[in-house]
This record gives sequence, structure tokens and C-alpha cells, in this order.
Amino acid sequence: MNEDTKKQIIEAVETHKKMLAGIQQSDIETIAAAAEAITRALKQNGTVYLCGNGGSAADAQHIAGELVGRFSRERKALAAVALSTDTSVLTSIANDYAYENVFARQVEALVREGDILWAFSTSGTSPSITAAAQSAKEKGACVLAFTGTTNSKLEQMSDICFCADAESTARSQEIHQLAYHIICDLVEQSAINS
Repeated sequence: MNEDTKKQIIEAVETHKKMLAGIQQSDIETIAAAAEAITRALKQNGTVYLCGNGGSAADAQHIAGELVGRFSRERKALAAVALSTDTSVLTSIANDYAYENVFARQVEALVREGDILWAFSTSGTSPSITAAAQSAKEKGACVLAFTGTTNSKLEQMSDICFCADAESTARSQEIHQLAYHIICDLVEQSAINS
């Protein structure tokens, strides 16, 4: 292994470790608040709708799978829908309107007051995600944002925001995964205990 490769690996690991320390210092309450909001919505027969682009779409689908299926314990299925999975809906909206509307239009059709829109955008400025958040706010839903840039447009629109601030999208997404796994675990525990 050459020194540049070794340096690159060490830098990635060190950044990750610093971000993990940041969770312990300032984000525990945000994670708990997110889990509480989701639990409250589900107990009131609400649904968690999730959206993101690219890797964030994969995260949204991952979470929906954890909630509808299970995270680590047997319990009843929890209502969650990833808005990035219906290709016919996505492509018809993108074609007939604009890509910016692919999630907002689904939010308009599906989301109700008391539901959760869990929106992922590492930049915090993705037009398709901020349009969905705006639509969710108009419907009276709680907007839970996962971002990678502080003070972003999405953060300002959200009710709860977990920001894994980093120059690298990959580092933000790694921290997002830890946070959403913790949230899924807390929500699942509440579902079992209710």
C-alpha cells in the first residue's frame, strides 16, 4: 500500500470518529425526538413516508423495510412507505410535470395530518426534497429531515432535523445510517411495549 492510499483511509476513519463524537455531544436529543415523533404518529394510526435521491433513496427504502418488516425483534408491522419505489409513478410525474415534483405529488396524494415525512438530502437543498417537505407542511404532517449541511433550506422547513455536517456526502450518509438504526430500534421497542 502506498502512503497516499494509507493517508486517505486514515483521514476517512478520523472524520468518521469525529462525527461520532459529535453525536454524543449534541445529537442525542434530536435522535430521541425523532423516535418519539415517529412513535406518536404510528400510535395514532399515522404513516411514515420517506424520500431521498440516490443513496438517500436507498436509505429511505432501507428504513421502510426495517419498519414494515422488523429491525431486530418480533412485533407488529409498522406503517412506512418509501416514495422512491414506484417507478411508474415516479416516471409519469417526472415526465408530465418535472422531476422536482416526483415526491411532492405523492405527498399531495398520500400524506395526511399527523403523518411523518422523513426527508433525506445531504445538501439540504434538493428541489425534489424541499418541494415534498413544503407539501407535507401544507398537509399538517411532521417533517423529519436528515441533512449533511447545517442551516440548509430543508433544515429550516423541518420540525426535527438531524444534520451530519460534513464536506463528504459519504461521511454524512454513514452517520445518517447509525442515527436511523438507533431510531428504528427505539421505535420498535415502543411498538413492543405498547
